[in-house]
Amino acid sequence: MRVALFITCLADQFFAEAGVAAVRLLRHLGCTVSFPKGQTCCGQPAYNAGYWAEARQMAGYTLKVLEESEYVVLPSGSCTTMLRAFYPELFREQARLFAKAEALAQRTFELAEFIVKVLGITQLGRGLEGKRVAYHHGCHALRELGVRQEPLTLLRNAGAEIADWPAAEECCGFGGLFSVKLPEVSLSMADQKLKTLPAVDFLTSADGGCMLHLAGRAQNRGLALPVRPLASVLWEAVG
Repeated sequence: MRVALFITCLADQFFAEAGVAAVRLLRHLGCTVSFPKGQTCCGQPAYNAGYWAEARQMAGYTLKVLEESEYVVLPSGSCTTMLRAFYPELFREQARLFAKAEALAQRTFELAEFIVKVLGITQLGRGLEGKRVAYHHGCHALRELGVRQEPLTLLRNAGAEIADWPAAEECCGFGGLFSVKLPEVSLSMADQKLKTLPAVDFLTSADGGCMLHLAGRAQNRGLALPVRPLASVLWEAVG
């Protein structure tokens, strides 16, 4: 399979190792991976802020960058949602671009989702034996894409123990622009979520914004909590 990696802004700037791990993992699983060099921000910040004209311009550009791809894979549930759910919405009144957005949506996947649902792989290796892991379900991946079991299956089958975390599916409070507009509420949500976290070796998630938010609050609270991108953890799982 030919896969185009869409790296996302946060992975590019803060979690470069997630992009490298995603490429290595996909190649290990038999995919031919390309990196479209023209890719930019998917436009989600503008979309969330209500600047749909600007978001539409960025989305139209991204449609051109990715139009030759067989599959598009992202190490981010949030940006996957932008391409898959919100691009068609942006072009609903423009038939030609709507058709292109719909076609892109059908071949766009979050990394763990792609591995399990498209490649049909649930066992990567046993490289996580003895690790106790907390998994944070980002809101977009969980609620928009319906990605819940795929990352957990890959982690468990690699030997990891998934900690019983009551708040695993609760919003961390980041919410993109929400954390800027209502910082006090955003920080309180993260702190409340971390209060329920059991002892683990590390926390992982498929969303960079959530990881930055939770890692920052953990550091502020004096918690020795490694926060790692899911892509990096899955590559380690190969062993």
